[in-house]
Amino acid sequence: MSAIITVAPTGPIATKQDNPSLPTQPAEIAQAVAEAYELGAAVAHVHLRDERDRPTADLQIARRTIGLIQDSCPILIQLSTGVGLSVPFEEREALVELAPAMATLNPCSMSFGSAEFRNPPKDVRRLAGRMQEIGVKPELEIYDTGHLDECLRLQDEGLLDGRLQFSIVLGVRGGMAATANNLLSIVDRLPGDSVWQVIAIGRQNLELTTIGLALGGNARAGLEDALYVGRGQLSDGNSPLVSRAVTIAHDLNRGVATVADARDELLPTTSA
Repeated sequence: MSAIITVAPTGPIATKQDNPSLPTQPAEIAQAVAEAYELGAAVAHVHLRDERDRPTADLQIARRTIGLIQDSCPILIQLSTGVGLSVPFEEREALVELAPAMATLNPCSMSFGSAEFRNPPKDVRRLAGRMQEIGVKPELEIYDTGHLDECLRLQDEGLLDGRLQFSIVLGVRGGMAATANNLLSIVDRLPGDSVWQVIAIGRQNLELTTIGLALGGNARAGLEDALYVGRGQLSDGNSPLVSRAVTIAHDLNRGVATVADARDELLPTTSA
C-alpha cells in the first residue's frame, strides 16, 4: 500500500533561532505546506504561532492559516490540539470547532522535556466526544506504551469509533526512547486494522522513519521533528525532509499516496 506522507512544518518547540527556515506565520506555513504537497505530502499537521512566534490556539490565526493552506493546495489538514505546553486545554480543544478533516487527540498527561504536557482524563474524554459528534477524525498521538492502553479504553467506552489512526512518537524526553525495539513493541500491540505512522524526534528520525515505512506504516516529515537533514547540516526548510521521506518510500517500493488515496485511507465515509 502506498505510504501517506504527512508534513509537520512548525511544531510547538523550535524557534527561528534553532533553524531560520522554520515557518511560523500563516503565510510562511501555507507556503511550506504547498511546497511539501508538490513533493508528495498528502497531509499537513498544523501548529499555530502568534505574531511573536509563540504557540497559540487563537481561532482567528487558525482560520487564516487554514484558509491560506486551502488556497494554495488541496492537502488534507490535521490541526494539532497539542498546540503548546503553556496553552490551557480549554483553548486547545476549541480548535476542533473549526471542523478540520482531522485533529490530534493526546490521551495522557506526561513529562515533556523540562515541562509538563497536560491532558487530564476528563478533558480528553470531553474532547474525544466532541470530535466524534462533529465528525473530526482523531489522530491518536502515543508517546509511551500506556498511552496505547488509554486509547483502547477510549474505544471501549465508545468515544473512538471506526478504524483507529495512531502516531507513534519516539524520542521525546519523558516518553519512549527512539529505538527500533520500542517501535516494534508498539506496532505489535496495535489493533490489526489500525493506520499508523512513525514520528521520530531528532537524530533517529531517518532511521526510524525508514523502519516504519519498511514495516508498512506511514511517515511524518518536517521541521517539527528534525531540524537537521544531515550531521551538522540544518535543513533548508521542510522540503528536504519531505523529499527524503518520499525517496525512502519509493526506494522501498511503497510509493506515496495522493490526497485522494489518503482521504480514503484515513477518513471514514461518514466524516464531515
